[in-house]
Amino acid sequence: MSPIELNKRQDVILQIVKENGPITGEHIAERLGLTRATLRPDLAILTMAGFLDARPRVGYFYAGKKTTAAFTESMLNLKVKDFQSIPVVVPDDMTVYDAIIHMFSEDVGTLFVIDKDEILQGVLSRKDLLRSSIGTQDLNKMPVHIIMTRMPNIAYCVNSDSLIVTAKKLIEREIDSMPVVEETEKGLVITGRLTKTNITRAFISLAETHDL
Repeated sequence: MSPIELNKRQDVILQIVKENGPITGEHIAERLGLTRATLRPDLAILTMAGFLDARPRVGYFYAGKKTTAAFTESMLNLKVKDFQSIPVVVPDDMTVYDAIIHMFSEDVGTLFVIDKDEILQGVLSRKDLLRSSIGTQDLNKMPVHIIMTRMPNIAYCVNSDSLIVTAKKLIEREIDSMPVVEETEKGLVITGRLTKTNITRAFISLAETHDL
């Protein structure tokens, strides 16, 4: 990868931070006679490239040039366990009708199906429930285990997995959510869920930390 070439304004920003850091984005903008919004792209580039570092309510300070590999490593340090949310589970003998009600009452797009030992058995998506409702079947008598997606077709992760790797798995599988599990002798026990919303919040949090 070729090195990043800075423009004249970015060079000036670096010099200001070197001489005055820590310094806020607002104060940098004042020295240049520009608005904070105008400088935001330059500050984002300098921070992500590793020339600057930033701390909320403190400001920017000169960090020296970090390598692309170092920045990538910091991104990979984001873990599933830090951003996962509470899973919504249902028993495998619940009826499809009750599952539909449960999904909408919990305002989720995916239900995780467990057996009496609380072991993961399957996954129910909105599409699964919609398909089952088209036809003449009695949804009050049909158990969810008939229509759920079963292993080995279930994508899952563990809480120590990299958030970026897990995000890639969600995209490749074209799903909105996956269970976070713990492997036991009996099977997979669900400990959380990881959704596209969780991942979006994680990267927004990362951007805010770096004041991007």
